[in-house]
Amino acid sequence: MLALMCLAAAAQTPQPPEIAARSYLLWDTTANQLLAGREIDTPVEPASLTKLMTAYLVFDALRSKKIDLQQRLPVSERAWKMPGSRMFIDPKMKVPVEDLIKGMIVQSGNDATVALAEAVGGSVERFVELMNEQAKALGMKSTGYRNPEGLTAPGHTTTARDLSILATRLLQDFPDYVGYYALKKYRYEGTPTANDTNRNMLLFRDPTVDGLKTGHTEAAGYCLIATARRDFPNVGGRRLVSIVLGASSENARANESQKLLNWGYTAFEAVKLFDANQAVVSPEVWKGAQNVVKLGRPQAVVVAVPAGTASRLQTQVVRPDPLVAPFAKGQAVGTLKVSAGGQPVLDVPLVALEAVEQAGVLGRAWDALRLWIK
Repeated sequence: MLALMCLAAAAQTPQPPEIAARSYLLWDTTANQLLAGREIDTPVEPASLTKLMTAYLVFDALRSKKIDLQQRLPVSERAWKMPGSRMFIDPKMKVPVEDLIKGMIVQSGNDATVALAEAVGGSVERFVELMNEQAKALGMKSTGYRNPEGLTAPGHTTTARDLSILATRLLQDFPDYVGYYALKKYRYEGTPTANDTNRNMLLFRDPTVDGLKTGHTEAAGYCLIATARRDFPNVGGRRLVSIVLGASSENARANESQKLLNWGYTAFEAVKLFDANQAVVSPEVWKGAQNVVKLGRPQAVVVAVPAGTASRLQTQVVRPDPLVAPFAKGQAVGTLKVSAGGQPVLDVPLVALEAVEQAGVLGRAWDALRLWIK
């Protein structure tokens, strides 16, 4: 994920609505911009939002074929006796991985979560080590995990900023699996029928919402990471992620999340500046097998700006000069600086869209002479 930061001047930035929660954050994943937030670096208990990291590691194990969806896993005594929310599996069962994933996501089952953690990590303790290693790898600098399910434990904390990193990477890295978060109902055969409804109320209220996860403990309050994708003619699908932490009730976390999402879509407009793999600039290259290097992004370059200000956008490319080969494909070479009305909005790193090899001995010698003369 690009480390982009919204730098719009306060006078130009739309003021977010009042959000009744301890902390909140609204992230535009299409533009890779922070649209609003409060207390985003304050440590909080993540409750069952912890299960997003558990899912990240489970999805990674599926991708690497360490486990597969139809594989039946045993239910340990430890998993069976887990307190809190459960999918109500027991040691007499062997449950397919896919059902355990659904139980962890839809029913927020602590028993399903532990069964998956034991399968992927070999033990819960080793799995927690993997969770913390992955958090560090993703850049979640203020997160510490003590368990895979989210029950209150000393040192088991995160921040809204870190949760936005995790949610965004989960969506980007595992598009084949995140569809589970849109499931409204699920129940494993032989378990109670009253325990089959996703606690994310926005799945039932807003057809554009397709995830992600709820959480609640006495210490954490009511939490929700919600994501929605709405179509717009200029950029296609635009995805936002809202994070509401420490609300007073299930209904309150849903209402405040909906308020944030609706505000984000109306207060800001998305503008696509360049298509994926489109050259932003093609500057001259010295001592290269090619004369130019195409600089751009493998993803579309999209910026979110206050509604009605798109016509004021300006761009500037900052890069080293001269550019001397070789350049590897994907190598960072310059920066696209985007401003609106003279105020900086964001910086986008530009990379070489194609490799540029060194020229031969004669070509390098000729360019060395030209550079000396220049």
